[in-house]
Amino acid sequence: MRLPQPPLAFALFLLLAAPVHADEVDGVVAAAMQEQQIPGLAIAVVRDGAPARLQGYGLANVELQVPVTADTVFQSGSVGKQFTATAVLLLADEGKLQLDDPLVKHFPGSPASWHRIRVRHLLSHTSGLKDYGDEELDLRRDYTEAELLAVMQKVPLEFEPGAQWSYSNTGYLVLGLLTSKLAGKHWSEFLKERVFGPLGMKTARMISEADIVPGRAAGYRRDREGTLFNQEWVSPSANSLGDGALYFTVRDLAAWEAGLRERKLMSAAAYEAWWTPVALSSGGSFHYGFGWDVTEQRGRRLIEHGGSWQGFRAAISRYVDDGLMVAVLANVAGARVEAIAHEIAGRIVPALRLPDPARSRPEADPKRSQRLHAVLSAWADFRVDPSMGKALAATASGSARETADRLQTGQQLARMKRFEWLEDDDLSANPVERRGERVTRIAHYVLETERTRHAYRFYLTPEGRVADFGDERR
Repeated sequence: MRLPQPPLAFALFLLLAAPVHADEVDGVVAAAMQEQQIPGLAIAVVRDGAPARLQGYGLANVELQVPVTADTVFQSGSVGKQFTATAVLLLADEGKLQLDDPLVKHFPGSPASWHRIRVRHLLSHTSGLKDYGDEELDLRRDYTEAELLAVMQKVPLEFEPGAQWSYSNTGYLVLGLLTSKLAGKHWSEFLKERVFGPLGMKTARMISEADIVPGRAAGYRRDREGTLFNQEWVSPSANSLGDGALYFTVRDLAAWEAGLRERKLMSAAAYEAWWTPVALSSGGSFHYGFGWDVTEQRGRRLIEHGGSWQGFRAAISRYVDDGLMVAVLANVAGARVEAIAHEIAGRIVPALRLPDPARSRPEADPKRSQRLHAVLSAWADFRVDPSMGKALAATASGSARETADRLQTGQQLARMKRFEWLEDDDLSANPVERRGERVTRIAHYVLETERTRHAYRFYLTPEGRVADFGDERR
């Protein structure tokens, strides 16, 4: 499949700029594939809506020795959530639902807790619904949509809807059921008609292991010794859920980016809601919109999402102020594709380049390092530290996912070999918001254990409090 020839000015830009970027991008990908033992990977780099680089690396199928190309089809996991959100927003534009509708309006006979859950709570992961696991859903069993709804209606609330943020696949599974009900067809067919077809996403579709899918990659996983295995089997219904069951090529994602820039799919209000951090009823906000993380890299706006499913990892990162989109699709569980996308972006736009975690420096204020380490320790131990911002200190959703995140941080600290400063981003001229607080400085640190290296970002208020922090494992 050939893409249309770019305009002359853009072609000249590619001729002048691409060789330098291509070498650096290839270097980032090669290093990541070797370090993380990734069999195959594809990337899309899109500048100002036009594809600048669509490239495959490694093997799409190890057993058959088939190489990855720009036309290789990958599973995308939770990257699909932005498309489920799109379907819901399209239905809202048509007047078939309102974002503040309680779930019981569309699913009569629902449990009492669903009277308090609004559609927008599902979109923003603030419903309080527990993230389903093996105890709720048997991924090797086939369910009808009616049976799926009955299972989801038994999932307990972990906090009051709207009060906290906790990632919940349950919410997006329900949104898929809601879309199918209101659209009168399966949510994937609705997306095909209203999104994939109009935008020229020619190979985007729902997962099916039964269908013949030209160019389909195999998914893989590794055991603790590093031995490669095929992906684990799940039932057909598990690959039809609205929380992430879509196939894409990097060509599809390049077409998606072009469509996002044109903003022709939905109303202006829908786009505004899609990319606005959610306000919490308990105070503050969280850096998530509807199916998108709304965040930053080196203080510059970044709208992105990752996905993981059946031996695949996917990421799409949109640097909206820089006219840049980077997508990475890989075919092994655990591949750190978001970090790869961030590194690629930093090679293309120098202002986005992340600090090198191998080049730590003595902290000018050693006491600050001690305070930030104390914040991490307190958070891992479910304690409040005086250096925490108000919203961060109040965060305790009680969700199983948050508990697991805190325990994981505690494990990192227990195995820590070094916690050292890398760089600061001075945002005093262009502050950002994090958890509803004004952030004027981001402090980058590396936390290294014997086996892993974690790049932490601490979001600091003008008073030096930690409004939030994040970990990008490298």
